[in-house]
Amino acid sequence: MEALFVYGTLHEAEVQLRLIGRTISSEADCLRGYERNFSLLPPYPVAMPAENAEIQGYVLLVTAEELAKFDIYETEAYQRIRVSLQSGRQAWVYIGNPAWFEENSLNPE
Repeated sequence: MEALFVYGTLHEAEVQLRLIGRTISSEADCLRGYERNFSLLPPYPVAMPAENAEIQGYVLLVTAEELAKFDIYETEAYQRIRVSLQSGRQAWVYIGNPAWFEENSLNPE
């Protein structure tokens, strides 16, 4: 199983059911050095690096197959990276993909 830190829609039972066909129990944890940004991709939160900031969220335990489905859901606007959480646990998290935001701010649809 893979640990995934979530701070937005992936924590919602309806989204989990739609994407992977089950709901996942979670444990609270915290990601330091990032903040939730709502202006980059409204109304969705995007984790972006920020000094002296933190994001309260949850850790889900998912299979590699489920993680692949979440990758598709999160689109190219996010990139999945490994982080160390406040608890000391290593987990994946989706953060804003700087290349995607730079390209899309220069070429609005």
